[in-house]
Amino acid sequence: MPSHLAPTRPAFGDASLTAARRARELEQVVGAGATEPIDVLVIGGGATGAGTALDAASRGLHTVLIEAQDLAFGTSRWSSKLAHGGLRYLATGDIAVAHESATERGHLLRHIAPHLVHGTPMLLPFLPGVSMKKARLMGLGFVGGDLLRRAVRTPSSELPRPRHLDAAGVLALAPSLPAQGLDGGYVMYDGQLTDDARLVVGIARTAAFHGAAVLTRVRATAVGPDGVAITDTLTGETGVIKARSVINATGVWGAALAPELELRPSRGTHVVLDGAALPGLGASLTLPYPGERNRYLLVLPQLDGRIYLGLTDEAVEEIEDVPTPLQWEIDEMVAALGTLLGKAVDPAHVLGAYAGLRPLLAAPRKHGRAASGPDPSTSPGDAVAPTATADLSRNHTIVRGDHGLVSVVGGKLTTYRRMAQDAVDAAIDHSGLTPSGPCRTATLPLVGAAPRAQLAALPFPRLRVARFGTEAAVVAAIERADPDLADEITPGAGISHAELRFAVQHEGALDAGDLLDRRFRIGLVANQRAAALPAAEAAIRDEQ
Repeated sequence: MPSHLAPTRPAFGDASLTAARRARELEQVVGAGATEPIDVLVIGGGATGAGTALDAASRGLHTVLIEAQDLAFGTSRWSSKLAHGGLRYLATGDIAVAHESATERGHLLRHIAPHLVHGTPMLLPFLPGVSMKKARLMGLGFVGGDLLRRAVRTPSSELPRPRHLDAAGVLALAPSLPAQGLDGGYVMYDGQLTDDARLVVGIARTAAFHGAAVLTRVRATAVGPDGVAITDTLTGETGVIKARSVINATGVWGAALAPELELRPSRGTHVVLDGAALPGLGASLTLPYPGERNRYLLVLPQLDGRIYLGLTDEAVEEIEDVPTPLQWEIDEMVAALGTLLGKAVDPAHVLGAYAGLRPLLAAPRKHGRAASGPDPSTSPGDAVAPTATADLSRNHTIVRGDHGLVSVVGGKLTTYRRMAQDAVDAAIDHSGLTPSGPCRTATLPLVGAAPRAQLAALPFPRLRVARFGTEAAVVAAIERADPDLADEITPGAGISHAELRFAVQHEGALDAGDLLDRRFRIGLVANQRAAALPAAEAAIRDEQ
C-alpha cells in the first residue's frame, strides 16, 4: 500500500453520517452547553464547502459545516461529471487556471479518490467541415494538454498520451458516427467522475472522520458579530452558532450572505440519453456544433449505461434552488446530435435532462483576472462585465466581508480542493487561528479510496466499486445479512436495496430525495424515479 494512504485511511464507522449524529452534533453547537465558539463554521454543502470543512478539520481545527438542504444539493450535482485538465483554458491562454486544473485532476486521480475518478478517452473526430488547419490546431492543443499533464507529474498510466487515429480507429470507438467523409481524429484522456454528488458525500464523510460536524437541513439566516443565526429546517428551531471564523462557500447563493459579491451565473443544460442512442460508444465525443465555428457538442457515456449530452451556456438572472432545463435547449442539442450522426435521435432514447448554475465571477478585475487565493485588495467595484458568460474566467477568489466573513467564489468542481485550501488559509490569517499543521488534503484519501490495483481486485461489480470503493465490502455484508436486500430496487436500476440502506446508515441520507436524486442518480429519469420511490421510502422508514 502506498505510504500516503496508510496513516490517514478512515476507519469504517467514524466517517458515518446519520440522523442521530446530526441531532447530537447540532445540539452540541447550538444548545445550552455551547458556550465556547468553534474555530471554523463553513456555510454550504457542495464540493467547495465540504472540501473546506475537510481542510479545516484535517488541520486540527474545530469545524462545523451547515447546509440548508442536502449535501451536493446545488451546483455540485449538475456538472458534466468530468475532472477537467484545463485544455480549454490552455487554448484561451489562461495558463494559470489550466495548470491549477491539471494539478488538481492529478490529485484526484492518484491520491484523493481513485475509486470515484478515472481516466477516460475523449475523441475528437474529423467530420466533414473540419478543415485541415483546424485539425492541426486541435492536435497541437492536445499535445499542449499532454505537456501540461507531464508538467504536473500525472503518469501516463493514469492518463495515456494523446494519439492520432485513422477513420477505422475512430469508428472502433464510436461506431455510430457516419463513415462517409470521416478523416480520422484525435483521442486524448481526461478525468471522469463516477458521480459528482458522490464525490461531495465522500469529502463530507472524510471531514466527519477528522472531527467535523456535518449538519444538513440547517439554514444560515444571518451573519453577525456574535456568530451565525441558523434555523433547523426539520424542526423550525432557531439558534446561533458562535465561531471564530465563518467561511461562505454557497456558490451562486453567496450574495445572500455577502452582498459585496458580484457573480454572473450561467446555466448549463445536459440531456440524458439511453445508451442505445449510440450503441458501442467507447469514448466521450467532442463534436463541432453544426453551423457554429467555436462551439462543440459533448457526448459523455457513463458507467451506468446512460449518455449525457451537453452543454449550453446561458446567462441567468434568477437563481433557482433546482434550475429547470428549457425545452428549446434540449431540442437544440438533440437535433444537433442527429445532424452530426446523419439520422434523427429516436425520441424514446431521450430519458430526461438536468441543468446547473455555474458560479462565475462577474468579470476580470482591473489589475488582471481575479486572483486565485486570498487577495483582500479585490473589490467588487473593480468589475467590468463582459458580454457573454463563456468569456468569464473559471478562476476563484477570496473576498472578505463584514463581521470577518470569508467568501470563496468562482472556480469549478475540479479545483474545489485548492479553493478550500485558500479559504482556510484566509480564515486562519484573518482570525488568528492556530492549526495543528499545514494543509494536507492534496494527498489525503477519501473514505473508500485505495490504489487502483486494490480496487480492481475487489470481487464486486465495477459500478459498485466505482461508487463505494473499498466500502463495497460493507454493502456486500448488508446483503449477506439479509439476502432479500441484494435485489434491485426496480428492474434495470443497477441499485440494490442494500445500497440504499448503506446510504441511510452511513452517508447522511435523510429522505427519499437524498437517496434517489443525490446518493444515486436514478432521479434523473422521471419514470425510473417513480418506480424506485417505494424502495427509497422503505429504506428511510426502516433505518431511521
